[in-house]
Amino acid sequence: MNIISNIKTTGCETAPVLRERGQREVFCGLTSIVWLHRKIQDAFFLVVGSRTCAHLVQSAAGVMIFAEPRFATAIIDERDLAGLADIDDELDRVVNRLLERRPEIKMLFLVGSCPSEVIKLDLKRAASRLNREHLPNVRVLNYSGSGIETTFTQGEDACLASLAEDLPKYTGKANLVIAGSLPDAVEDQFTRYLKEMGIDVSFLPGRRSNAMPAVGPNTVFLMAQPFLGDTARVLKEKGATALQAPFPFGAEGTTLWLKAAATHFGVLDTVFEKITSAPRQRAELALSKFKKSLGGKSIFFFPDSQLELPLARFASRELDMKLVEVGTPYLHTQHMAQELALLPAGTMLSEGQDVDKQLDRCRAARPDITVCGLGLANPLEAEGLTTKWSIELVFSPIHGYEQAGDLAGLFARPIARSERLAV
Repeated sequence: MNIISNIKTTGCETAPVLRERGQREVFCGLTSIVWLHRKIQDAFFLVVGSRTCAHLVQSAAGVMIFAEPRFATAIIDERDLAGLADIDDELDRVVNRLLERRPEIKMLFLVGSCPSEVIKLDLKRAASRLNREHLPNVRVLNYSGSGIETTFTQGEDACLASLAEDLPKYTGKANLVIAGSLPDAVEDQFTRYLKEMGIDVSFLPGRRSNAMPAVGPNTVFLMAQPFLGDTARVLKEKGATALQAPFPFGAEGTTLWLKAAATHFGVLDTVFEKITSAPRQRAELALSKFKKSLGGKSIFFFPDSQLELPLARFASRELDMKLVEVGTPYLHTQHMAQELALLPAGTMLSEGQDVDKQLDRCRAARPDITVCGLGLANPLEAEGLTTKWSIELVFSPIHGYEQAGDLAGLFARPIARSERLAV
């Protein structure tokens, strides 16, 4: 079933949106553990799932067998499913054994999976029970990383929403929270710019369990990732106010994102310009080197991570690429309002997916590069189309001024490779 609707945007003509509700290609939300376990340095992620879950996370993270990662899988086996063992007792036993072995753990996430949700295992109740036993030494939280969700990045959203529900109340003067997991180097860059403007900032998630921000009615927050719908809702329920801005991809997006915070906190335009002009110029110089090879190239986005609209805006406005179709698993019109306003008039947008029909449109268009999930990339490459794995855009540091050239390079390299092979 296809539904055509319209979304009005400020600054450009009404853009048509193709809403598709058919078969879709979705990667598993458990993959969010791959970057989250590196971010929160004293947290541990315990997946309650099957051997398939264990293999997925292990292979996605690339952890060698003798490593001591901060994630594991409590495997639901036949005895649990047959009722021969009390699954709550089994989970308590696994958790107690884990915490005895790893006393450095200060925060434990019980991560739901497709199997645990299918058998209706109540991990929220289990987390509450385990908290009574292990607080204050270890805080136990739970969230769903199930592949049943719309997109794999919802794993991070669910994790941060569970963290946000447990944040302390903030009662001081106005403070800024940046929501979304960022590489430490990118976080340090944003912290430096904002502190030079006189803005104190904290991040969700913090790098350690005791470094999570406090949130209250005087809190404003900027979203660093576009897929944090549930996290934003919880922050608003705690009284925080969202600042509306494009996402910090490329020179333009980063400038407008930082400007939203600067405007709210009354930073003078001259001060803002002084702090951001040099890194912005470096970013623009880095991007200019890619415009020669990417300008005029066509790009097609399959729905996968919810990064598609900000990346399409970046590709169009800063690399002069032509947007064939911009697909996204879910279109949050409020969070994406600023991005929608910057897209070229008449951009073909699609929400959800009917994968066979979308593949037909992609084949007919023959774009210069297709951004899609791993499951579609190899078949399309076999048909002669150049692809970029969308999950690589989630794993890679692409936010901010200093990473703008790296982001452009992720689009440029596959095209350059295809052109060399064609010679």
